[in-house]
Amino acid sequence: MTIVVGHDGSDSGDDASVLGAQLAASTGEELVVVSVYPEENPIGIGRVDAEWVAYMREQAEAHSAEAQRFLSGVEATYRVVGSHSAAHGLDDVAEETGASMIVVGSDRRGPRRRVRTGSTGDRLLHGAACPVAVAPRGMRERRTGDRVTRIGVAYVDSPEALQALDVAAELAKKTGASLTLYTVVAPRAEFSPIAGRASEDSLMVAVRESVRESLDRALESLDIEAADELLEGDVVDELASLDERECDLLVCGSRGYGPVRRVLLGGVLRKLTRRASCPVVVVPRG
Repeated sequence: MTIVVGHDGSDSGDDASVLGAQLAASTGEELVVVSVYPEENPIGIGRVDAEWVAYMREQAEAHSAEAQRFLSGVEATYRVVGSHSAAHGLDDVAEETGASMIVVGSDRRGPRRRVRTGSTGDRLLHGAACPVAVAPRGMRERRTGDRVTRIGVAYVDSPEALQALDVAAELAKKTGASLTLYTVVAPRAEFSPIAGRASEDSLMVAVRESVRESLDRALESLDIEAADELLEGDVVDELASLDERECDLLVCGSRGYGPVRRVLLGGVLRKLTRRASCPVVVVPRG
C-alpha cells in the first residue's frame, strides 16, 4: 500500500510531505509524492491550449523537483500527473496505487500550527474513497523521520465513529502507536429555575453513564490495548485543542449519509478541519 501526498510547490506541500513521510516511516508503506497539472485549458483550443498545458506541466515538474529537494534523503516515488483538478488527480493516483491515505496541507493563509483545509482538501473531503489526512501549517518544521506514536480517535456511539475506530486501531497496529478514544460531553448548563439543580445533576449523571457504557463497549471490541478520555465542553473546542502533546493524529469518521465509500463532512467535522491543532484524518463511509 501507499501514502499519497499532494505537493504544489508551496510551504503547504512541504507540510503535507513531512506528515506523509512520518506516516510512511511509521507504517512501512511506500511514499508517493504527486504534483498535478491541469490537462485542459477551459478557455482556448488548439495550439494555445497545447502550449498552456505544456507550460502548466513544466510548473508541476518544477514543483516535483522542489519536493525532491525538500525530502532529500527520504525514500519516495515522485509523479507528475495531469487531471481536471488537483483533488481528482490525487484520488486517481490513490486508487491506482491502493493508497491507505491521501495527505494534503492546509490553506497557506491559515494560522500557524492549525489545520485549515484549502480548495484541494475541501474537494477531497467531499469525494475521496480513502482516508484523507490534513497537515497543520508549520508541519514542515518537524523532522521527516519522526514516528507516529500516539493516535487519537474522536468517538461517539455511531456507525461512522466505529469505522473511524477500526481505521485508527489498524493504524495503531501498523505503527505500534498508543490509541486513545476521545469523547466530549456538553458542559453543565445553568440550572433551570423550574427543574432545579437536582434535576440537572441527575441528567448529567445519566449522560455520563451512557457515554461510559458506549466507551466500554468500544474498548472491549478492540483486539489491542487502548485508553479513553472523557472531555467536557464544546465538542469542536475540545477536539481542536488536542495538539502534539496529546496525539500525533486525530482520526474522525465522516457524515452518516451520502455516498458509500466517500468522505462527506458534517457540521462538527467541517469546523474541526478548520481549527484542529494536530493532523486530522477523515475516514470515508463504509
